[in-house]
Amino acid sequence: MTKSPNPVDIHVGSRIRLRRMMIGMSQERLGERLGLTFQQVQKYEKGANRVGASRLFAISRILEVPVEFFFDDMPESVSQGDGNASVKGMAEPDETSFVMDFVSSSEGLQLNTAFKKIGSQETRRKIVDLVKTLAAE
Repeated sequence: MTKSPNPVDIHVGSRIRLRRMMIGMSQERLGERLGLTFQQVQKYEKGANRVGASRLFAISRILEVPVEFFFDDMPESVSQGDGNASVKGMAEPDETSFVMDFVSSSEGLQLNTAFKKIGSQETRRKIVDLVKTLAAE
């Protein structure tokens, strides 16, 4: 029986991937800067391998974010658990995983970057309404 990754490790890994993609850095480049292979970076990003404190600190320096960034937006069911418990329920983790997968994709990053450049809150709201309408069709 294979051991499933810890939900905290999965979240931290997805945040590493998100930030790496936001700045356009490849897994190979991050691995080089850390003295690792890109396969090791992949394992961190999937949560298959736990990132130690000193390594997480180094990653935060390379990706130019505070260490806290990797724990931001952690689902409450994960952050209030004992760290070894599996995530409770199905809807929240699946939705969180879906959102992180989308935001980490090339299209998601492009959409997010362009959306943040729209200065008008009214225009942003209208775009959200448009997307909801298109999704309902």
